[in-house]
Amino acid sequence: MATSATSPHAPGFPAEGRCGYYVEKKKRFCRMVVAAGKRFCGEHAGAAEEEDARKRILCPLDPKHTVYEDQLAKHLKKCNSREKPKPDFYIQDINAGLRDATEIPEQLVPISSLSEEQLEKLIKKLRKASEGLNSTLKDHIMSHPALHDALNDPKNGDSATKHLKQQASILGNIENLKLLGPRRCFVEFGAGKGKLSHWVDIALKDAEKVHFILVEKVTTRFKVDGKHRKKNSVFERLQIDIQHLCLNKIPVLREEKLPVVGIGKHLCGVATDLALRCLVETYAASFEERNEEPLAKRIKNDKTEKEIYTLAKEGNEKNVPEKWNPVAGIVIALCCHHRCDWRHYVGKEYFRALGLGAVEFHYFQRMSSWATCGMRKTSLETSNSTTKRQDNQNDDSEEHDDGGYRITDDGADCLPGLLSVEDKKKIGHLCKLLIDQGRIQYLQQKGFSPALQYYTDPLVSLENVLLTALPNHSSSPETTA
Repeated sequence: MATSATSPHAPGFPAEGRCGYYVEKKKRFCRMVVAAGKRFCGEHAGAAEEEDARKRILCPLDPKHTVYEDQLAKHLKKCNSREKPKPDFYIQDINAGLRDATEIPEQLVPISSLSEEQLEKLIKKLRKASEGLNSTLKDHIMSHPALHDALNDPKNGDSATKHLKQQASILGNIENLKLLGPRRCFVEFGAGKGKLSHWVDIALKDAEKVHFILVEKVTTRFKVDGKHRKKNSVFERLQIDIQHLCLNKIPVLREEKLPVVGIGKHLCGVATDLALRCLVETYAASFEERNEEPLAKRIKNDKTEKEIYTLAKEGNEKNVPEKWNPVAGIVIALCCHHRCDWRHYVGKEYFRALGLGAVEFHYFQRMSSWATCGMRKTSLETSNSTTKRQDNQNDDSEEHDDGGYRITDDGADCLPGLLSVEDKKKIGHLCKLLIDQGRIQYLQQKGFSPALQYYTDPLVSLENVLLTALPNHSSSPETTA
């Protein structure tokens, strides 16, 4: 295919006196000499005129790209934005929270428009609700030998090193909780490129019957799961919003009854709540309702304890689960509390017990971004910028690739003399802690032992809190609530 010089694909301009037709296949302009006053050589004159006459229009399915008007009908049949048949594991709003329109007023003014008295009242409510909470979490900054070579690669830039340190720590925490082992399925929510699952697979080596399900809402480029073609591990990517994901309908989980380990790196705001509900309500609760005998129990009926131990030992002798559970554990790095949604938030009961509701939650979630506003690239006096965020569930292909800086739109610059930067950071951290505490209580009520801990240094990522949870009957080292 070739394009004229007016094409957006044509870099630069043709040499003087030469044909202005860009030959796409050769990545250069045609080198034929043209007659005086002509733009194209004889061979390309007709083609160029025909192409220039064709009109490009916005695709009606997705205005982010264009299409030739005469090719529209053909394009609509293959456009990636066309509505596709829904898979069996898609069930509308299965993980959504209950909608209660009466709880949230139609219009809530931004924080920057609140009076000083209103803001002080909100902060007092926050501090009262946070009384007794341990605001200093334990450090669980770990690593894993699977990433040793990658971490020490001299070719790494700062961004790559930061991602690797976080992945190594998450992997180290997964191993510390005895969740690395054979015969299980790792479900990575907000998977992006799938690098967390990639390192889990590397760490497991040739463990038997390991499956990976990578859940991502949007199309992702440069995926790493395509590189895994091993016999003992299977990678499956699902492009679906977590809100509509029914794990029970996924064939490998329905047929194999493998215990699930839910993982995620920087799972943004509402996506964390949807993932928790997907795991502990939609999936785990279904086994209680059906009272089905899981795979591990069927194996146990047919084999002696010694044979089971030997079977598991082939994958990882230190990680033999003591008792089977549909959800073996949860390890999720949290972030973007300002993107939470009251409708889907799993800690509503916790907030209501504190005398708080949808309005307070709305402002607390917005103020939570203050926790990361102290290291902004632009000074407080001059920065009035806002950051537009993509609507994918882990907020960028891997995480916020912004070097740990944040520019917020929540009035942090519009409160002169009322709060210092340090005060805002402390209030932001309290908001995050309170929202996370609601998630902790939710998991406790669902029969899990949850914990919050720092998994990486704030210089690596300001979003450095890891949420972990194990079923109550599981034994784990150093579980802190």
